[in-house]
Amino acid sequence: MPQRGAVRIVTWAIWLVVFLVLVGFVAKNVEPATLRFYFDLNLEAPLIEILFAAFVVGSLFGIVALLPRLLRQRREMARLRRESRERSAPPAPPLSGL
Repeated sequence: MPQRGAVRIVTWAIWLVVFLVLVGFVAKNVEPATLRFYFDLNLEAPLIEILFAAFVVGSLFGIVALLPRLLRQRREMARLRRESRERSAPPAPPLSGL
């Protein structure tokens, strides 16, 4: 079991390094950037906010794309559990006195 604690420490160390790299990335990208859309629409915001928004939108698209498969798998798992319970149910005891 001591190995489990070591794995946890290494995992936290990796997350700390990733966090520090991201904080450094944010600190270096605070300059304003302009997004130009159609019909002469412009959006000026710090570059990191634009990148974060793009990340969030991409993540949401990914979640929405995975939902049908996830729901189908959940329905299939419920059906298989139900079938398994029916198959492994003990037989009914014989009726006595008839």
